[in-house]
Amino acid sequence: MNLAFVIPAYNEEALVGKCVESVLAEVKRSGRQIDVVVVNNNSTDRTAEVAGAFPGVRVIDEKQKGLVSARDGGFQATTAELVANIDADTIVPPGWLDTVFREFEKNDKLVCLSGPYIYYDLSVWNRFLITMFYGLTKLIYWVNRYVLRVGSVVQGGNFVFKRDAWIKAGGYNREIKFYGEDTDVAVRLSKIGDVKWTFALKMKTSGRRLAEEGVFKTALTYTLNFFWVTFAGKPATEKHTDIRR
Repeated sequence: MNLAFVIPAYNEEALVGKCVESVLAEVKRSGRQIDVVVVNNNSTDRTAEVAGAFPGVRVIDEKQKGLVSARDGGFQATTAELVANIDADTIVPPGWLDTVFREFEKNDKLVCLSGPYIYYDLSVWNRFLITMFYGLTKLIYWVNRYVLRVGSVVQGGNFVFKRDAWIKAGGYNREIKFYGEDTDVAVRLSKIGDVKWTFALKMKTSGRRLAEEGVFKTALTYTLNFFWVTFAGKPATEKHTDIRR
C-alpha cells in the first residue's frame, strides 16, 4: 500500500514547520516512499514559504476557505491508496506509520483508522480532564459502532482512510466548514467498511483551542456536533473561531 499525507494549513507559519519536520522524520524512519502535501488555504503569512522550504514537500493552493475544502483539495491532488489526514499543528510520533500499515494489512475490510490526541502544551490538569473525556469517547465508539451501528469515531487531524472507499462514500462535503467534519467521515465510511478508533494511534498536537476556549466548553461543542452529525446528518455549530498563536 502507498500513502500520502495531506496537511491543511491556514496562517500556520509558527507551527507548520514542526509538523512537516515530524512527518519527514517518520517517513525516513519507515523507509517508505510517501507523498507529503501541504494545502495552503488562503494564508496571509509565510505558511506556504515555510512548508515549501522542505525538500520533497508539495505545497498546493486551495482558494475555497475552510478545513474541509482544504482536506478535499489535498485529496484531489494525491493518488495514493491510503490518505493520512493530519493538521498543521500536529506532530507525528515515531512508529505512527507502523501502526497504520499494520492495521490496514491485517484487516482488508478496514477503510478508516483513527486515534486520540496527546496535547503537548497543556497543563497536567487539563491533560487529565482530556484523558477522562477520551475514556467516554471509547465508550461512545463501542456503542455507535457495535450496538447502534450508526457510525464510529474519527478524530479530525489524526485519521487515515482508503481512497477508493472515500470515493465510494461520496467524498468530502464542502458545506461542512469545521465542526463535525470528522464525524461525517466516520458515519459515511462506516457504511462502506470498518472504521476503527484505537488508542494505539496517538498523535501529538497543540491544545491552543482548548486553552483559549476552555476544556469543558470545547468538549461540549465537539460532543454536540458529534451527535448532531451522527443522527441529523449535519453539524449544529456552523461558525468557529480561528485560533492562532
